Amino acid sequence: MASLRIHAPWTRAREQPAAKNVGETIDARPAGRRRWRTWVAGGAAIVAAVGVVAFYQRSVAARSLPDGLLQLNGRIEGDDVTLSSKVPGRLKALLAREGDSVRAGDTIATLDDGVASARLAQAVASRDVAIARRDAARADLVLLRKQVPITIASADATLRASQAALEQSHSQEAQAARENQRVASLLLSGSLDSQTGERAVLAHDTALQASEAAGAARDKAATALREARLGPDQVRAKEAEVAALDAAARQAQALIEEAQAEVDDLTIKAPVQGTITTRFVDVGQVLSAGTPVVELVDLDRLYLKAFVPDSDVGKIHLGSVGHVYTDAFPDRPADATVRYVSSRAEFTPKEVQTRDERVKLVYTVKLYLDDNHDRRMVPGLGADAIVRWRENVPWMTPR
Repeated sequence: MASLRIHAPWTRAREQPAAKNVGETIDARPAGRRRWRTWVAGGAAIVAAVGVVAFYQRSVAARSLPDGLLQLNGRIEGDDVTLSSKVPGRLKALLAREGDSVRAGDTIATLDDGVASARLAQAVASRDVAIARRDAARADLVLLRKQVPITIASADATLRASQAALEQSHSQEAQAARENQRVASLLLSGSLDSQTGERAVLAHDTALQASEAAGAARDKAATALREARLGPDQVRAKEAEVAALDAAARQAQALIEEAQAEVDDLTIKAPVQGTITTRFVDVGQVLSAGTPVVELVDLDRLYLKAFVPDSDVGKIHLGSVGHVYTDAFPDRPADATVRYVSSRAEFTPKEVQTRDERVKLVYTVKLYLDDNHDRRMVPGLGADAIVRWRENVPWMTPR
């Protein structure tokens, strides 16, 4: 079969007309090629015209915001909270994942608590021993306070009785001495026999010994009274002992609280309500102190962070109201309020692409969303805002 050749219109050999006049230039290009280039040039001109028109429309639209409205551009952000482990340990359980909503106090993760629990049990046992010793000392103190006055009174009574017995024995000894002298006189005169004299001497010796015993008893009673009168000092000493044991009990309780704090630190809880946005670890991983576990953000306290040129910052103040628009929800603006205006100017952040924009002085402004209960606003969304700084100016959408 003969091959079929297809020639483009501009590949066909055509006879070129001769120049009619001297010096006339003859276009040697095929007519089809000339038409194609004409179409390309025309399309480029149309595209350029459309771009110019679009730029002009955007410029006109940007200038079309009435005096009293200010357009801001930025990104939705939130106050991120990174939960970290305060103590080293092995991750035992992870109870929250990305996207989970948590409330303040909810448990996010737990670490292995074997060693910490044993230390806590030891501290509790030491505390119990200290409390038992303190309570026993307190009971002794109560008993001692009751015994001291009774002991003093008894010793005083014993001393008075022994003093009376001593005085009586002195009288009896003196009487026996006088009787002995009379008997001795009668013996010399021969009026009495020797046996009666011997009995008188014996009675005097007995009375003398009784007097000496009564004196010793009186001295013993006086010593007992002095010891009894030391009772208040003993009470004060016991009170000091009770205070020391009470301090030991409090110290043991402090050790319990310290051990309990270590156990509590093994349980990571959410300090505020929010939504888990990032998880950094997995179950079974050994964590060191300060290792991030999860990151959460409160979706009910999001804000649009924007940068306002120094020429416009005077139009915005705390409490200014605005509407925030996102590309994801262009027809559902969110009400917002300006709650932060930086007090210092700064150069535009580096994420702004053009150098001309980066070298401008701007002020950071945060517009907090009044309501985000439906959670349609999330951190990271690009957004535009219209802030009204003059009353009674009708709202308009961003340009």
